[in-house]
Amino acid sequence: MGKRSRIPIKSKQEIEKMRAAGALASEVLQATAAFIAAGKTTGEVDQFAKDLMEEKKCKSAFHMYRDFPGYTCISMNEEVVHGIGGDRVIVDGDLVKLDVGIKLQGWIGDNALTVPVGKINGEQKRLLAVTEESLFVAISHARAGAPLHDLCASVEDYVTRFGFTVVRDLVGHGVGRQLHEEPQVPNYRPSGKSPVLKAGMILAIEPMINAGVGTVDWLDDGWTVVTSDRRPSSHFEHTVLVTDGDPEILTWRPRTAQPDQLGIPPLPA
Repeated sequence: MGKRSRIPIKSKQEIEKMRAAGALASEVLQATAAFIAAGKTTGEVDQFAKDLMEEKKCKSAFHMYRDFPGYTCISMNEEVVHGIGGDRVIVDGDLVKLDVGIKLQGWIGDNALTVPVGKINGEQKRLLAVTEESLFVAISHARAGAPLHDLCASVEDYVTRFGFTVVRDLVGHGVGRQLHEEPQVPNYRPSGKSPVLKAGMILAIEPMINAGVGTVDWLDDGWTVVTSDRRPSSHFEHTVLVTDGDPEILTWRPRTAQPDQLGIPPLPA
């Protein structure tokens, strides 16, 4: 990973604030995901999330971050991440990647999921199930004393078993008062010396998994990332606290995929 700045360790008081931000980020994400339906535009989805954030007295962590114009990131099908809500109409068979980050009393909760719209095909179902399962595989490594490299490598090791690929140009990250803090959290084993995880570190772990090649392109808007072969992509994310025991998911929500029904091995005990 090369030379890095110090990875922040949150105090007990700061962790409590992150718990509140994470819980609210999850609430906004789940409500906005439930609003997604065929016939709505991505702009209407973004506006729904904006209105809900105002109602809940929190702010978008994304809006105007490096001049990003949206309140959420809404990415469709071959779009991987950082899509901007607009006039595009959602239709049956779409995969809608919804990424919600909120700021509450100066602290950030960041999470994402992929919403299937209507009837999707078998490849899409497997892609979603494998991506979400890979997130939990990675989370299982978020333990004090473990090398960060093992967490990162676990995602690629898992998804390649099913013929899928990880995006290497985009990574997860630490999160706290800032949307992007140290360390970087790629979905593959990076080169260089690995930091050792310590209790109090908080990570935004976010597998971005493609059905085809792992390479990506940026559209002319300067934000939207798409797969190079324009095949589907999936994205799931949680904000996770490293503890002296089991990892704590600060953006907890019910699982969406059911890998066992698709013959996909679940996370080992």
